[in-house]
Amino acid sequence: MQKVRVGIIGLGNMGAAHAAYLAAGQVEGATLAAVCDAIPSKQAWALESLGDQVAFYEQEGELFSSGLVDAVLICTPHYHHPASAIHALQHGLHVLIEKPAGVYTKQVREMNEAAKASGKVFSIMYNQRTNPLYQKLRELVQSGELGEIRRTNWIITNWYRSQSYYDSGGWRATWAGEGGGVLINQDPHQLDLWQWTIGMMPVRMRAFCRFGRYRDIEVEDDVTAYVEYENGASGVFVTTTGEAPGTNRFEITGDRGKIVIEDDRMTFWRLRTPEPEFNKDFKGVFGQPECWKCDIPIHGQGGAHRGITQDWIHAIQKGTPLLAPGEEGIHGLMLSNAMLLSTWTDNWVSLPIDEELFYSELQQRIEQSRYQADSSNSSDATVADMSKTFGS
Repeated sequence: MQKVRVGIIGLGNMGAAHAAYLAAGQVEGATLAAVCDAIPSKQAWALESLGDQVAFYEQEGELFSSGLVDAVLICTPHYHHPASAIHALQHGLHVLIEKPAGVYTKQVREMNEAAKASGKVFSIMYNQRTNPLYQKLRELVQSGELGEIRRTNWIITNWYRSQSYYDSGGWRATWAGEGGGVLINQDPHQLDLWQWTIGMMPVRMRAFCRFGRYRDIEVEDDVTAYVEYENGASGVFVTTTGEAPGTNRFEITGDRGKIVIEDDRMTFWRLRTPEPEFNKDFKGVFGQPECWKCDIPIHGQGGAHRGITQDWIHAIQKGTPLLAPGEEGIHGLMLSNAMLLSTWTDNWVSLPIDEELFYSELQQRIEQSRYQADSSNSSDATVADMSKTFGS
């Protein structure tokens, strides 16, 4: 089978990492054919690290129309993911985008529509979906082993970031540069897994985001959100970059027990009798269902970033189902957008959100942002500078 010729757009930390394993031949059926970055000096790095067989371009449009690639991996700044993906799809290329899918759902929905119309294989780098812990959780929920979901709780506060981290780039933690804080930068994987593992999205939300609570930044660094689901279940999501030591604990309660993931282990407190059944038959005062504590064995390590890339290549070559379809990137982003919108409006928000209202609120904050981009730097690009920076 002919190898898929892959191009990479953006040679920042993640783009360079993807380029390294592709160039080393660590993805079956794929070969790295070209890379692109708006910083001319990246060409020297590419030549030294990837060899002279990998073509280098400063403009993504040149790479897309070069005829050298069949598929591209998009590793540009957050705001540009949808625009760059649409541009590639219009050139008849398969697309894999880095997370997040974008900054606001309005632009991501346009990207999804373009992907559907293109007929090309479109995936997103949700590498945590390869983690056997979360795959096992999804399996237990889907099989009915946990019963009907009643409550979800995720405390993910082990994202500690110092002021020096934020000071390392003027674009960091700004509305114009990144489009948000902990929700858009650190939490996309958790927000995706929150809905992917249980198989449902909330129907409404009330959230409380605090902006620059712990650091001198303009975006959110502390979030508490309460959600409600169509079946009557509720959930809480708590995250921050300003606490130490942090916690990463995901707890799901169903009417057949409770599953907790913490410290890379899964524990299932399984009820011998489902709670509704016990409640119906029990005639005492303080009784409760018999409960068994089960340590669920987890096998394998997961494929991480390389695993998602391999999954994408297999889908292109063999037509196999994607583990992380690109269209599903909108779900986690919808959750983060809803948290911000609930805070900005100081009110409940229904899901799907009012995308025009969110976009309007976001634009107000971009206009007031302290960051002004230098369009010559690929890591320093605002919305207005994106097309010029990456040649779309």
